[in-house]
Amino acid sequence: MEGKKETRHNENEHEKETGQEDEIAYADEMKSKKKNELLQFRRKVEEAIIGNYLLGKPGKNPSATQANPKTKEQLRDITIWGVPLLPSKGHAGTDVVLLKFLRARDFKVQDAFEMLRKTLRWRKEYKIDGILEEKLGSDLENITYFKSRDREGHPLCYVTYGALQDRELCKKAFGTEEKCRKFLRWNVKNMEKGIKKLSFSNGGRADSILYIVDLKNFQGPGMEEVCSINKKFMMLLADYYPEIIHKFIVINGPFWYYASHLLLLRSTSRRDQKNFVFASSGRVPKTLLKFIAPENLPVEYGGLKRENDEDFTPAEKASELIIRGTSITHIEFPVTEVGVTMVWDVTVVRGDVSYKEEFIPNDEGSYNILVQNRKKMGETVRNSFYISEPGRIVITIDNDTFKKKRVFYRSKTKPTNIPIYDFSSLAIAQFPKRSSAQVNERDGLDWI
Repeated sequence: MEGKKETRHNENEHEKETGQEDEIAYADEMKSKKKNELLQFRRKVEEAIIGNYLLGKPGKNPSATQANPKTKEQLRDITIWGVPLLPSKGHAGTDVVLLKFLRARDFKVQDAFEMLRKTLRWRKEYKIDGILEEKLGSDLENITYFKSRDREGHPLCYVTYGALQDRELCKKAFGTEEKCRKFLRWNVKNMEKGIKKLSFSNGGRADSILYIVDLKNFQGPGMEEVCSINKKFMMLLADYYPEIIHKFIVINGPFWYYASHLLLLRSTSRRDQKNFVFASSGRVPKTLLKFIAPENLPVEYGGLKRENDEDFTPAEKASELIIRGTSITHIEFPVTEVGVTMVWDVTVVRGDVSYKEEFIPNDEGSYNILVQNRKKMGETVRNSFYISEPGRIVITIDNDTFKKKRVFYRSKTKPTNIPIYDFSSLAIAQFPKRSSAQVNERDGLDWI
């Protein structure tokens, strides 16, 4: 009986090994196939550029084109997103760009070639080369900004429609069909601005943008127009900007907005569908923190990043802690240096917890000082405390819900110049000894 079990076990192990070998062989075969298709695509693009038919039908006399040095040099300078398309030019980003078109068309060389041609034609007709110099309205410039990068190095673009909640401002932006077309063009301009921040060097991850659209406080006039324009913009991205968007995340939108866009995504490829993420208001911090480190995520979205921050930089990384449901956790920041200020940041994903902050001296004869009494935690908490004796800052977090919580926190000490007064010439009798209750009453401190 034991012999039969051992035989079956060996057979199962053999089947597993055979299955793994087949998977590896299939992966190698697919890798080789894709490499061959890239070589075919490179050759096709090269011939089209040299033959002067990348934007149209083949010329009647390609050799005449090749014979003209000036024309030949102009053809060699054809670029997209700042990257030369002629493979023989040897630019490091050419293969990266061509692969984007290949992947967008499932490595079908002819389909990828047609997509590239259509993209170049559209860019010429839409006058993309001069779009960054166009003035499309100062009001629109206030709703978008590029800030930091995600965990993989992709630039972050935020579009906050809440700035357009004013009825008059909406009328200026979407009052007529012409203004709606202008707003769509502004979206394209914003995309081209983001492309300038990309790097198409081979092997780099910063060759696409993480795009965040925030619809908070924007559910009144203009919402239908924004929905319609965003749909058109998404189609432009799918047709003419393959893999330039790493993720397109829409947050704080109404349910009908999500539903309408889900219907739209059914008409796009599965690869494009995976790039779109929708998050309701309650799931915004959790969703964004999947892609963005807390040091680079603004505080209004549950991160630690503040405007013009004088205390912390993004290089000062946060630690992570998981708090189980219905439990209490303590975070400690020890400090031995006297005469400095301890500063700390704490954020809890999806909040719903209470917290308390206190300073506990190392000297058992000293008093514990309550820095912050127990209260509900809202957005990111930042506080500081001047250290006059060695001890530790203790933050107590009480999770009275049944769900586990993710906590991000960091701390640092900062040199602090405190005026020093010389009281040596004064008589000790001038400073009568006081009880802790008197100190608390006169100095306005909470002692525990």
